[in-house]
Amino acid sequence: MKVALVTGASRGIGEATARRLAQSGAHVILTARRAEDLEAEVDRLNQQGHSASALQLDVTDEDSVQRAADQVAATYGRLDVLVNNAGVLPEATNADPAEVVDLQMFRTTYETNLLGAVAVLEAFLPLIRKSEAGRIVNVTTTMASLADQTNPESPYYGMVVPAYQSSKAALNNVTIALAKALVDTPVKVTSVCPGFVQTDLTPINRDNAPITADQAAEVVHRAATLPDDAPSGTFVDADGTVPW
Repeated sequence: MKVALVTGASRGIGEATARRLAQSGAHVILTARRAEDLEAEVDRLNQQGHSASALQLDVTDEDSVQRAADQVAATYGRLDVLVNNAGVLPEATNADPAEVVDLQMFRTTYETNLLGAVAVLEAFLPLIRKSEAGRIVNVTTTMASLADQTNPESPYYGMVVPAYQSSKAALNNVTIALAKALVDTPVKVTSVCPGFVQTDLTPINRDNAPITADQAAEVVHRAATLPDDAPSGTFVDADGTVPW
């Protein structure tokens, strides 16, 4: 049985992705800042005959990340799938920005979206390397695409949330670097845009989002279960390749 871990799995895309992975036969470790927030979903999955467990992991706390990695190592000895999903978008509810670029927004956003993801990658890469077919999925966004941001015809062209967009663009760069560094291994790394999703990440525009979390989880699941002959280091959404 494959062992998969999803960060930010207490709600939204993370919870839906964990559910989808469990339904496909993996043992899924749901993680969040507070393990008690995961209990109901873990109980539900296990009662449905799937295999799931909860683990406390705060991506902004290096000790928490390392403890989680140590526990996974002690219990399973490896990790087959890592979904870096935890993310924040404080600009969406920042009523009084200092300027278009707000230093505090950048610090808060990067702490989770980039530095938190890197902390998780650093701690769990040794376990991913032990997998026969390791898969890493970094959940990013088309709004991080420089090509898309400069395209007036893009539906996201009017979105100006630079801390969020640049943090995810930086995470895309990490995807490319990891794919290069792991080219001679069975590990595959993918950046995924799940789409404009009905989640708490964008509370102001939530009602306008056309995609449910369960629908978004499908493209994440696809990247988490890539076949051996699939390319690594790609950026995709439900429709295919997204330009960097």
